[in-house]
Amino acid sequence: MSENSIQSVDVAVIGAGSVGIAVAYYLAVEEGVRSVALIDPLDPMSLTSAQSGENYRNWWPHPVMTAFTDHSISLMEGIDRQSGGRLNMTRGGYALVTRRRKPQDLIDSLYQGYAQSHAPIRIHDHVSSRYDPPRRTPWEDAPNGVDVLLDAATIRKTFPTCAQDIATVIHIRRAGSISAQQMGQYMLEQIRARGGQLIRAEVRGVTRGARYGLDLNGGAGRGTLMADRVVNAAGPYLKDVGQMLGCDLPVKSVFQQKIAFEDREAAIPRDLPFTIDLDDQVLFWEDEDRALLAEDPDTRHLTEPMRGGIHCRPDGAPDGKWIKLGWAYNQTATDPHQEDPIDPQFPDTVLRGASRLHPGLAAYIGRLPRGARHYGGYYTMTEENWPLIGPLDGQGAFVAGALSGYGSMGACAAGALCARWVTGRPLPDFASSLSLSRHADAALMAELARMGKGSL
Repeated sequence: MSENSIQSVDVAVIGAGSVGIAVAYYLAVEEGVRSVALIDPLDPMSLTSAQSGENYRNWWPHPVMTAFTDHSISLMEGIDRQSGGRLNMTRGGYALVTRRRKPQDLIDSLYQGYAQSHAPIRIHDHVSSRYDPPRRTPWEDAPNGVDVLLDAATIRKTFPTCAQDIATVIHIRRAGSISAQQMGQYMLEQIRARGGQLIRAEVRGVTRGARYGLDLNGGAGRGTLMADRVVNAAGPYLKDVGQMLGCDLPVKSVFQQKIAFEDREAAIPRDLPFTIDLDDQVLFWEDEDRALLAEDPDTRHLTEPMRGGIHCRPDGAPDGKWIKLGWAYNQTATDPHQEDPIDPQFPDTVLRGASRLHPGLAAYIGRLPRGARHYGGYYTMTEENWPLIGPLDGQGAFVAGALSGYGSMGACAAGALCARWVTGRPLPDFASSLSLSRHADAALMAELARMGKGSL
């Protein structure tokens, strides 16, 4: 791009993370759009997408989000087959665990979330009840639906490393892991094969006339990209690009952290599903340490009850040794333009919490193996934690984003859905509920407010 150069495309997609790449992929591959440009100053999949947990599941407490992620998983399965297994797809499932015995509210939410998908829900309340234990590969052999384990003997046998006080396990079966980076790379190859391009530049502004004019600043200078239609898929910068397009998007970005390390103590079995502890907890501290933490306003929260949601899973190949731990307890919005707010206390905090779920992890408290990774990324979200996918202004601008914590699992469906909005093709029934227009649906918004945020 030379100084003051002018280029022209049919559709410009701003943001080359997992969602932006998926939008461009479905525009080029499925919708036959002749000329698509992905615009990002950074390497593709290098910002929040590079910090993904790379998990997927099809259960949500609302049938709209269940349908959305079910569709996304089907699309990922198709790509895994077409690419010869490049997604490294596994299907060990999600294991949602609690110390509550037969938590009826959680069981009811299963029936609510799966109301329109007709996925089977199997209740196992005695040892003789037939239950297929988790197997990560091959993903094609995994059962569908959900298994609710209420029998202590079955839980102990299937999940021997979990704490002895776990009383209920909800095993979501259409769930597992993928290589999000491999999926993004495959999509980029297909985009380029159909004439699409990646422009390494920052969007400095957008003008609107008969067409959109994007003011770009890249390594080769400044220039203008003309486009008939524009998609805002800018991840943590969704709000910034929205303002350039004349729309104040109702989103915020929250920084969440993870750790990954080699499990030298073999604390986590390689066939363990992605396991989430649903229970709130209070971390254990020695009296002196607790007193010191309580004195500091920045660490006092570590001595108080903390929200549930701590999670753990094997990382990498089924015969590997690494594991990942995360805990999205932060609820404070962060400006993504500032330095990432990495908390040096987080590895110790997440290990203390995770060792309540998997006691063997206590061996790593204060003794993380050399080479352990501590990293984080931005969860860009709406208040109800549903994505925004659809038109911005009715004049050729669209949005695909706010997939807070579920960007990898939702990218395919978000890309395919946004591509259909852009081209005017028929939409699935749930499309309007994931667009900005849902905020005008008083009944839906009241329902979501009663349910609380729509993800785990």
